[in-house]
Formats: sequence, C-alpha cells, structure tokens
Amino acid sequence: MPTTKKELDASANAEAQEAEATGHYVTAELCGKEVEVVPAGAWRQSAMRMLREGDFDAFFGAVMSPDSYELYLDLDPTNDEINDFMEMIGDRSGETLGKSSGRRPSSRNTRRR
Repeated sequence: MPTTKKELDASANAEAQEAEATGHYVTAELCGKEVEVVPAGAWRQSAMRMLREGDFDAFFGAVMSPDSYELYLDLDPTNDEINDFMEMIGDRSGETLGKSSGRRPSSRNTRRR
C-alpha cells in the first residue's frame, strides 16, 4: 500500500497506464484539444485525495492517459477552462461532479405537535 506522495504518484501513474492498455477512457475537450480521461465513477480514492488537496497536476496524471496528460501540461489551462473540462467529463461519464444536492425532503407528511 503506497504511503508517501512519491509512491502515490507512481501508483496513480501505473493505474493510468493500465486504463490506457484496456481502453477505459472517455474523451473530452480541453482548450480546444481532445483528451482521454478515465470515467469519473472509476477514479481511485487516491486520485480524489490529490484533487481535494489541490494537486491538479498529480490528479490529472492519475486520471488521464499518458499522452493526454502531456498535452494538459503543455496547454497549461486556466481555472475556467478546468471547470468547463470537469463539467464535460461528468457529462461524458454520466456522473454529476461537485457538491451533492443534499437530502431530499421526505415524501411523507409530518405532523407538527
């Protein structure tokens, strides 16, 4: 089990290479270029930790194909471009990304006392 950041990055890179070998990607547009990304529902928790910590480079290294990751580094996208890209990934993956909508109210009527 990887414990250091270097081990986590190496593990995430190995997972990305495995995904590329099996063709487990969706395509999305980033800065006008098409890139390959693992569907959001298949992201590893280690990648999600990278995202929560704000380490976007490591996160995208974990969820993009190696060629797409190199393109991401070359493009150096803005925050707005990343937001649009993340929305597109969610749409293409069939997943909603971001904050949950919260609990839904009960369909049963409740009596006040």
